Amino acid sequence: MSTSSTVSHRSSQTVEPKKANKCVYQVDQQVKFIHLQAEVDCLLHQLQNLANQKHDN
Repeated sequence: MSTSSTVSHRSSQTVEPKKANKCVYQVDQQVKFIHLQAEVDCLLHQLQNLANQKHDN
């Protein structure tokens, strides 16, 4: 695919503002969710380590 055909193809596509905002909002929410998942995983590991320390003592 040549550059000129890519440019002409992209310029023919229009996105409604509401749809564009919705996509950005969804990505933002996905990023927040992934960060929360990572935080929960980290806290779970810390809790498991504390439980293991209690059982070892």
